[in-house]
Amino acid sequence: MSDAAWHDRWQDNRIGFHADAVNAHLIAYWPTLDIDAQTPVFVPLAGKSLDMLWLRDQGHPVVGIELSPIAVRDFFAEADLEPSIEQVGELQRWHANGITLWCGDYFALCAQNIEGAAAVYDRAALIALPPDLRDRYMHHLAQLLPGGSAGLLITLDYPQSEMKGPPFSVPQDEVRALCASRFACNSLASIDVLQHEPRFRERGVTRMQEKVLRLSRL
Repeated sequence: MSDAAWHDRWQDNRIGFHADAVNAHLIAYWPTLDIDAQTPVFVPLAGKSLDMLWLRDQGHPVVGIELSPIAVRDFFAEADLEPSIEQVGELQRWHANGITLWCGDYFALCAQNIEGAAAVYDRAALIALPPDLRDRYMHHLAQLLPGGSAGLLITLDYPQSEMKGPPFSVPQDEVRALCASRFACNSLASIDVLQHEPRFRERGVTRMQEKVLRLSRL
């Protein structure tokens, strides 16, 4: 999806991907990672996810990146937070109460911007990207995070021919190939979710699994 198309989705409020509750897999599997509660967590392509508030409430400073200024604005407004805002190069930094959101291009972010983050949570970033951007995305993620960082990656696996993404199908074999020499990747769960996703059934999808994986930066 192009930057313009992403902006259009937020402008037109076509954000069916936004969940109105904290992700159940985050609640179930984050504690199994044994990440110190004071460790800053990086959330790429964050949208206005409520998961950031949950991570903050576990004690983690949270730093995310999101392209859409509408998403960034709405996140803080809906959380009843009044952020400080400053321009830093081509990015805009919004911060309030333990949460920092950078507004701008993910690929413009550098390690200094993510404020010592040594953990990552990707629920909807990798599956939002077309195939030609996924390797670049994982390469940049590996550059941003220090060795030893851990985190959760949640992907979807469905017949890509049955539905045009996003969200795209990124099966586990592709994830492992993208992680090679960058991250160790271990499967934590595979859940059949199609019965709970009528919008995807209506689009003709016949099979859909949600994959939960642990990432460890090499």
